Amino acid sequence: MKTCSLFLAALFAISPLAGAHDTVVAGQMAHAAQYFLAALQPQQKEKAQFQFSDAERKNWHFIPRTRKGLPIKEMSQAQRLLAQALLASGLSSQGYGKAVSIMSLEEILLELEKGSGPLRDPENYYFSVFGEPGGKEPWGWRVEGHHLSLNFSAEGDELSMTPSFFGTNPGEVKEGPRKGTRILAEEEERGRALVKSLDDSQRKEAIIMEAAPKDILNVPGRTDWTQAQGLAQAKLKPEQKEALAQLIHLYLERNRTEFAADEWAKAEKAGLDKIVFAWAGELEPGRPHYYRVQGPTFVLEYDNTQNNANHVHSIWRSFDHDFGDDLLKKHYEESHAAK
Repeated sequence: MKTCSLFLAALFAISPLAGAHDTVVAGQMAHAAQYFLAALQPQQKEKAQFQFSDAERKNWHFIPRTRKGLPIKEMSQAQRLLAQALLASGLSSQGYGKAVSIMSLEEILLELEKGSGPLRDPENYYFSVFGEPGGKEPWGWRVEGHHLSLNFSAEGDELSMTPSFFGTNPGEVKEGPRKGTRILAEEEERGRALVKSLDDSQRKEAIIMEAAPKDILNVPGRTDWTQAQGLAQAKLKPEQKEALAQLIHLYLERNRTEFAADEWAKAEKAGLDKIVFAWAGELEPGRPHYYRVQGPTFVLEYDNTQNNANHVHSIWRSFDHDFGDDLLKKHYEESHAAK
């Protein structure tokens, strides 16, 4: 009964009725993380919680592999509900729906591969908390498994939501009860609609390669960011600029509106006219394709080339905000300078 009460408290903590301010969001995330940790047994907490300075915090990926953290399959039912509340504390309703739907695709892969591929398990997603939630020092949390890596950091009421990776395999379920399911359909369709709206001269700049790369380029471990290539936002027509803005917001709004607003404000301050759109590969559905949107503060990528162009990878990364690196730098400059 005590754990169920904690779950109800966690759900209340992430209610939008509390208001739309970063201070509130930081508190909601901290409460959700605290309730989750409080429900764990000592040996579970040892798996789930790390120091904020631990190298594991940046050891992220989206491939099927064994991870550190506490997997869903090792949680009780009540603990799973609290883990869901933590996940919901950082995502919008759309983002939360996409995240849990991505997890559910593991069952479909298990059936399609019939044991010939890596171990597929919708409960093999790991929850990790770094540092002490809500304390004076920076802290963060991560939910990660195959095709999902969500990394959040907080320092006071300042927040970071990157790196943020969503992928789907299959991109479209071709058979069975869920035939036609396309979890990241809008990401594909908005990108394609934008490139198809370009005239010949615009396409010459926007299409950077005839063949799509085999994967996204800004992968885990990469520190030399891809060079901005493609068609500048300043060269788009008004309706195309709006379509590009909508595409960017689609990625941002996987997260809480407060995160999205902060990231968009940074992009605006750096100059929307400096954002470039790039496409590679073919234009028709079902064929390998890739696109990238890059500005002075961020890069987002979408790639659909593997498994006969039915395997999607998409990502949002920040050049100075990944893992809250700028928040941590600011914290040490302000809090430790006098020590």
